[in-house]
Amino acid sequence: MADELTPETPEEEQPKKTHKQRKNGLYPGVSDELAESMRTGWADTELHGLEPIAQAAHTAARRAALSARFPGERLVVPAGRLKTRSNDTEYPFRASTEYAYLTGDQTENGVLVLEPTGETGHTATIYLLPRSNRENGEFWLSGQGELWVGRRHSLAEAEQLLGIPAKDVRELAEALTEAEGPVRNVRGHDAVIESALTDKVTKERDEELRVYLSEARAVKDEFEIGELQKAVDSTVRGFEDVVKVLDKAEATSERYIEGTFFLRARVEGNDVGYGSICAAGPHACTLHWVRNDGDVRSGDLLLLDAGVETHSLYTADVTRTLPINGTYTDIQRKIYDAVYESQEAGIAAVKPGAKFRDFHDASQHVLAEKLVEWGLLEGPVERVLELGLQRRWTLHGTGHMLGMDVHDCAAARTEAYVDGTLEPGMCLTVEPGLYFQADDLTVPEEYRGIGVRIEDDILVTEDGNRNLSAGLPRTSVDVEAWMARLKG
Repeated sequence: MADELTPETPEEEQPKKTHKQRKNGLYPGVSDELAESMRTGWADTELHGLEPIAQAAHTAARRAALSARFPGERLVVPAGRLKTRSNDTEYPFRASTEYAYLTGDQTENGVLVLEPTGETGHTATIYLLPRSNRENGEFWLSGQGELWVGRRHSLAEAEQLLGIPAKDVRELAEALTEAEGPVRNVRGHDAVIESALTDKVTKERDEELRVYLSEARAVKDEFEIGELQKAVDSTVRGFEDVVKVLDKAEATSERYIEGTFFLRARVEGNDVGYGSICAAGPHACTLHWVRNDGDVRSGDLLLLDAGVETHSLYTADVTRTLPINGTYTDIQRKIYDAVYESQEAGIAAVKPGAKFRDFHDASQHVLAEKLVEWGLLEGPVERVLELGLQRRWTLHGTGHMLGMDVHDCAAARTEAYVDGTLEPGMCLTVEPGLYFQADDLTVPEEYRGIGVRIEDDILVTEDGNRNLSAGLPRTSVDVEAWMARLKG
């Protein structure tokens, strides 16, 4: 990785005509002759006649709804800034969900501002870093300059793509400091913006904005549903990739599974939507096992919980529990089939007008019945559910909203989410599971170390639901046949 004249300070905070050199850089400075050479001789690369991004009309409608909800108030929604991973390297940037939802843009340092036009209405402006300056040399001297990290769109290009007037974000903090009137800001993404607004906002008012934007994402529009299906389809192919290389995973570790799925995510999408859970053997009993450094053994189960994130930042969230050698043992099949039956009951309960909790209750009822039937709990089932005794082996809720965040709409009010009612366009997961820890002395030894979860992404439709991830088999028999085909 090159390390010469990159500075130690972010581009937007640097002086106009000087660039601080990296300590221990090999070059002592920049000669006047070199500076002049770098200023000239470059072709004009400005792009013209750009078409708006696919979601531009949808983001405009979202901004209009936001404007109507908070009339007469200035609304500030930042994308966020680069985060340091180590020394002078950064994590890959991922724009805040609220900002990307309202603009379609994904660049660091961006800020959407809705300025009130009176008692009603707003004028939207997106504040962005412009293209790197060629006069003062930042395009080749700055660590975030064009020759170091790539070309940014010009402000004029951004306006064409996003359908929003664009201005230089480096002028925004000072303008916000001097601004008057009520302001709301989405916190937690940009310390510079928060500092500029420190005496103009309140925690309570900012939280109302965050809650609104979380609840606004509950019902997906046509573009979002298409992106979720795209994410799921890529995820299905990623699961197929994994099955084809299970022999190589046995020779290495769970990391081979993680890397295999990640390749599909990066080739067809932006990234994985969350850390892939590649849990073999007893690791399947750890709900969020993301270390992925364990052995993969024939005869054990692999719980693979993974999702591709599209370039527009919508993610799938799918889980299958697979027999590593292609065939379930009797006890594995018994537990798997119970979880499948539970999931079937949960999916059947997903429909418009149903309570969000209904699919969870339906799934949990089946699991409680099985645990009583197997002699692991004393009935009746209603007593087990009332006391939550099944949770020793089920642990988690049966699903959650899905969208730009894998746990989407997380800031929504309880009455609008888990106590709310399902509507067409909502997308959620149904993911019951049973987990028998390796050290659980309350169950027969044959159960210990077995964890099973089955998860699908379900869209609420006008007349029921649609399983977006139906491309992956779910019954134990179908899973075995599918794996046999893929392995040839």
